[in-house]
Amino acid sequence: MEEKLIPCSKERNYREQILDIIRSDLDESKMREALLEYHENDVADAFGELSGEEREHLLSLLGSEIISGIVSYLDDAGEYLSELDAGEAADIIENMDADDAAEALEELDEETRSEIFELIEDEEIKGEIELIDSYDESEFGSRMSTNFIAVKRTQTIKQTMRELVREAAENDNIYTIFALNDDGSFYGAIDLKDLIVARSDVPLEDLISTAFPFVYDKEIVSENIERLRGYSENMIPVISSKNDSLLGVITSNDIVELIDEERSEDYAKLAAMSAEVEPDESLFVSMKKRVPWLIALLFMGLIVSAVVGIFEGVVDALPMIVSFQSLILGMAGNVGTQSLAVTVRTLGNDGDGSLKKQIVTVLKEIRVALLNGVVLGAISFAIVSAYLFIFATYAPPFVFAAAGCVGLAMCFAMAISGLTGAAIPVCLYRCGVDPAVASGPLITTVNDLVAVLSYYGLAWALLLNI
Repeated sequence: MEEKLIPCSKERNYREQILDIIRSDLDESKMREALLEYHENDVADAFGELSGEEREHLLSLLGSEIISGIVSYLDDAGEYLSELDAGEAADIIENMDADDAAEALEELDEETRSEIFELIEDEEIKGEIELIDSYDESEFGSRMSTNFIAVKRTQTIKQTMRELVREAAENDNIYTIFALNDDGSFYGAIDLKDLIVARSDVPLEDLISTAFPFVYDKEIVSENIERLRGYSENMIPVISSKNDSLLGVITSNDIVELIDEERSEDYAKLAAMSAEVEPDESLFVSMKKRVPWLIALLFMGLIVSAVVGIFEGVVDALPMIVSFQSLILGMAGNVGTQSLAVTVRTLGNDGDGSLKKQIVTVLKEIRVALLNGVVLGAISFAIVSAYLFIFATYAPPFVFAAAGCVGLAMCFAMAISGLTGAAIPVCLYRCGVDPAVASGPLITTVNDLVAVLSYYGLAWALLLNI
């Protein structure tokens, strides 16, 4: 028996092995056989290391059908397609799933995209790409795959199995079969396992789940993705909002990618950036994503500075209180950021948007912040008192008054920070605004204002007037 060209290995990064094969002196038949041993994603991982000549050789070696599967895994699919002749690129696009093809074409400039699109001979593929492109990128329709199998609900078990065998060669997503009414509207879903083990005399209707989860093509991804995460289905059907027809599916892989994208966007917003930063983006683009929020925060910071200026008389009379300002501001910001993180996560998991649950979250965060404020305020009172007794020459009544001012301001600022960190994102959510825009720096700046007012206000009241 002929030995395999590539020995079994526990190493899971196959990039170097694939590069060695491509750059070896093996004849083409053996090289093709060796490369087909690897998953398309692993071959795609090695693409970035190949020269233009090596990529061209790989296309002639494997053919457009196999290369199309590899291109689907490329992060820079558009860049690769732009290297090819328009006819070669069209052949690859024609063999890709419509959603992957639409995404790859989107990366090309308008002229190149139009040239390649016109050379696609399969009118069905062109129609599917145009359908996906017709949706806004925030809608499920733009992310759906047209790779699925659908049958009429009135068919028999034998007819359905025959349809499944016929279409399985063209469709990878066969684990769930969808049932349609005679008018093409969505009716339900059939699990492949149930279909395989069913007796031929069992009505197909008995296998159909009519309460199967689905989404409408015009529904917004960010508003519904958390709801889909709770289902363990291989595919979620995408239904037309006009006539309830089955347009496509969102696969489990799509759901994972969408959740990852949403998390990345939320993280960028929490960091006060207008969009996620890409590792290879230009300096100007990175700056453009950050500077709008920074300008807004600059003006808010100026307001905080102006408030400090109002208490200039307090600072002049009691210069030592400035020493503890950063302590109050820092703890208030920390508490606000904690409450914000907990609340945004809760809102993200709150599929039904329950107002009661959101109010409970806000009240809990206030209680937690207040209790932490009492504990840390007491600790601050003790430490500040000891510090002033040891390193300052103030009288005991003034020392306790100053320490009490720091402790009370700490407790008050932390409680208010817990309130703002939880209440602001909830209010934004109720108004239909993404709660993640209540970014960490924004909440921190708001809490700085609260902390300054409470600290200097208490200093003015306790240390100057009383």
